[in-house]
Amino acid sequence: MSRRDLHLNINILHSGFSPAAWRMEGSDPRASFDVNHYINVARIAESGTFDAVFLADQAAISDRVDFRPLTSLEPTIVLALVAAHTERIGLIATASTTYNEPYNLARRFATLDHASGGRAGWNIVTSADLSQSRNFGLEKPVAHGSRYERAGEFAEIVKALWDSWEEDAFVGDVATGRFVDPAKVHAIAHRGKHFSVHGPHNIPRPPQGHPVLVQAGGSDDGRELAAEHAEAVFSASQSFEEALEYAADLRRRASRFGRPADGILVLAGLATIIASTEGEARRRQEELRELIPLEYSLSRLAGVLQLDPRGLDLDAPLPEDIPLPPDGGHTFFRATLALARRERLTVRGLIRALNGGTGHRTIVGTPKDVADDIERWFSAGAADGFNLMPDVLPHGLEVFVDEVVPILRQRGLFRRQYTGRTLREHLGLARPANPYAAAAE
Repeated sequence: MSRRDLHLNINILHSGFSPAAWRMEGSDPRASFDVNHYINVARIAESGTFDAVFLADQAAISDRVDFRPLTSLEPTIVLALVAAHTERIGLIATASTTYNEPYNLARRFATLDHASGGRAGWNIVTSADLSQSRNFGLEKPVAHGSRYERAGEFAEIVKALWDSWEEDAFVGDVATGRFVDPAKVHAIAHRGKHFSVHGPHNIPRPPQGHPVLVQAGGSDDGRELAAEHAEAVFSASQSFEEALEYAADLRRRASRFGRPADGILVLAGLATIIASTEGEARRRQEELRELIPLEYSLSRLAGVLQLDPRGLDLDAPLPEDIPLPPDGGHTFFRATLALARRERLTVRGLIRALNGGTGHRTIVGTPKDVADDIERWFSAGAADGFNLMPDVLPHGLEVFVDEVVPILRQRGLFRRQYTGRTLREHLGLARPANPYAAAAE
């Protein structure tokens, strides 16, 4: 069996994973709106040789704006600025297939890949919430199956546009005056159920061939989309056993599409609260909990489960039969419900266990505790790496880079320096062949 490399991304959730992170001493309340905050966090991650920076996206106010920071700045613009202030770290931006068009999005990510020298990645998502729907002229979310059907066609078009220029289409011959060879620039002439896109693209093929394709979604439709198109997935498993099952299921699905079973990297979401002793870490966890209003946490939990918060008894377990949400949010719904059932938690206990979050697993402990947990999951194949979410930024990331990364390096799990310059090289992913070159062979 070939050697596997551990992968680490930093998910820059504005001021940190905790909804109360912006209230902690040393935090900047304006961080979520300040591009310099993202640049600073990315540079810290790059000093720790992380694979990539990851940014989520939300084209609406969908949380309690009176209490916590927003996911508001457009990710590809932020990451273009991050690219200008970093050298190696990858740049993964979320963009929804529900409220974008394939040509514009293909162009945006190709531009980011060219601008960064091959460091771009696209996190493919669909959008299910009402707040975003209303910002795009709809009175209700697009149905789940239709969203994913559209997403699959969307991804095919984007890849075709990136491939529409052959590798040597650009000539740039000053002597002959030949700029581009038009015979090597191809229309895609797509006519499908959701889109009609003629092409070709107006940008040469990206440095990576395709920016790395990432997917985040745990529903059956989401797993199918990942199995067909994704090269890495961001997962949300609360337990080791769930993570093993998810990875095995994804690999089975990938095989059905004729892809190698190990051709998709599974990067598990992991929130961290780290201190020099477990007791100090627990005190930090409690300090953050105390800064989150109970009413907010209850409302957020009810939103994930799509229940009326007035029907939840804080000191009783969740209701027995909670239906799967019809229009989306399946990833965090399943992770949250699994945690509650496995640990037999009351609603109050579940709120405490989630630390104000929405379903990602949290480790609270020393740098060694965190390193031990990462090694266990990685070595057993439950994850190929982690999408890290420190409790407070930038401090929580600084602690991880200064104290956890050296342990992982000592154990031979994580790189000591970058050996490549592109995100594909960091992740060990092959550069996709241009289909026109393959056809000519």
